[in-house]
Amino acid sequence: MNPVMPSTEDDARWMREALNQAKLAAGLGEVPVGAVVVRDGVVVGLGHNRPLRSHDPTAHAEIVALREAAAALGNYRLDGCTLYVTLEPCAMCSGAMLHARLDRLVFGAADPKTGAAGSVIDLFAQAALNHQTRVTSGVLAEEGGALLKAFFQERRSNPQPLREDAVRCPDSAFVDLPGYPWVPCYLSDLPSLAGLRLHYLDEGPAFGARTWLLLHGNPAWSYLYRKMIPSLLAAGDRVVAPDLIGFGRSDKPKKPQSHRFSWHRQVLLEFVEHLDLRHVVLVVQDWGGLLGLTLPMAAPERYSGLLVMNTLLATGDQPLSPGFLDWRAMCRQKSDFDVGRLLRRGNPQLSDAECAAYNAPFPDRGHRAALRAFPDMVPEFPDSDGAAISREARDFWQQRWQGRSLMVIGQQDPVLGEPVMRSLHADIRNCPPPVLLPQAGHFVQEHGETIARLALAHFKD
Repeated sequence: MNPVMPSTEDDARWMREALNQAKLAAGLGEVPVGAVVVRDGVVVGLGHNRPLRSHDPTAHAEIVALREAAAALGNYRLDGCTLYVTLEPCAMCSGAMLHARLDRLVFGAADPKTGAAGSVIDLFAQAALNHQTRVTSGVLAEEGGALLKAFFQERRSNPQPLREDAVRCPDSAFVDLPGYPWVPCYLSDLPSLAGLRLHYLDEGPAFGARTWLLLHGNPAWSYLYRKMIPSLLAAGDRVVAPDLIGFGRSDKPKKPQSHRFSWHRQVLLEFVEHLDLRHVVLVVQDWGGLLGLTLPMAAPERYSGLLVMNTLLATGDQPLSPGFLDWRAMCRQKSDFDVGRLLRRGNPQLSDAECAAYNAPFPDRGHRAALRAFPDMVPEFPDSDGAAISREARDFWQQRWQGRSLMVIGQQDPVLGEPVMRSLHADIRNCPPPVLLPQAGHFVQEHGETIARLALAHFKD
C-alpha cells in the first residue's frame, strides 16, 4: 500500500510556494506546474516546468527542484526532504523521487492521464522497491487545477498565446496591404521559439519541383518579396517566406538583448527541417544573407540553388564596410527612424500605401527591439556571435557547394553595394558574373519582377 499521510498547515504554506512557481511557468508559456523541496522548514530547491525553454524533455518542475536541492545539499540522496508539487507527478518524476530517497511527496491536483501516484499507476505503492516515500495528495488541489484549466482553455481558444516578454501586432494592421494578398501561416512549436509565434507565407504546391525560400533582412519583412512571389508561383513552384522573429507578423521580444545571431540561425534551421523543405533555391538579401548563407552546409541535400542579393558573410576576420558602419551609427543615433521613408529614399516609386505597409509591423518603440538590435549583431570580430559559423559557411561556399548560383547587385546601395558583393562573389564556387541593376539600391527586391524573370530562366531545369 502507498503510505498516505494527512496534510498539515505547513503543507498548505509550502504548496503556495509551489503555486507561485507554477505561475512563473504559465507566464513563460509552459504548462503551469511548480515544485518546492523543503528540509527542516527551509526551501532547498525550487522548480517550474521549462522543457520548452530548456529544450529538455526531462525539465519538469519536480526534476528541476530535485536537481537544485541536490546541488544545495551536496548529495543526490535527499533524506529528510519533502517535495511539494502542484500536480500529481508522472512516472519519470516519481522514479526520480524514489531514487533520491525522498522522505515525503505532497501534491495538489490529481493527473488522470499521466499521474504515477495513484491515478494511472502508483509507483509509491510498490512494496518491492527498496525505498518507501510517504504521500499526501489533494493539498490546494483546486488552486493548482484552476491554473491548469485556465492555461489549457487559453490554448484551446488561442492555440498560439503571446508570451509576456513579447508583443504582437494585431491582424488589423495587415489588412488590405497593397500587393500582399497571401494567407498567413504560423508556427510556435519549434523548440528554439520557446512559444514565440513565427509568421510565414507558404504558397504553391507542397511538393513542387522547386521551393523558393525567401529570407528578408533588417528593417524589412516578407512584404519585401511581394513583387517576386507572383512570378515564382506562376511557374508552378512553391514559395516559402518567413518573417524573422521581431519582424513582420512574427512575435517581437520586447528587449533588444533577446536577439542573438546563433538563436535566429537555429530558428531558421528548425523551420526548414519542420517544413521538410527540399529542392530549395535559397533567396537572400541583407540579414537574410548573413543568416541564410550559413544554413545550407547543415543540410546541403535540401538546397539546389542560391540567389544572392546585396548582403555579406560577416566572418569577423575582415573589416566591415564603411557604408555599414555609417548605417549602424545612424541606427544608434536615430533608432526610431521611419521604415517606409527609408525604403522610399532608394525607391521613390513606392506609394504611400506601400510605405505604410513597411511600417505596419513597427507601430511604436515597443515593437522595434529587433530594429535596434540587428545592426550591432553583425559579427565584427573573430569571437563575435556568428563569426565562427560564418567562416565555416565561407569554406562551404568556396569548396563544397554543388548547386547553381546567381548574384544580383543593386548598384545604388551605399551599405552593401558592389564592392562588398564582388568580395562575396569570389567566395561562391562556380558563381557566374553578377547581374548589375544600375537603378536598384539596397532593397533590390523592389525590382522583383525583373529579378524573378532572371532567376526563373537561370534555375530552369
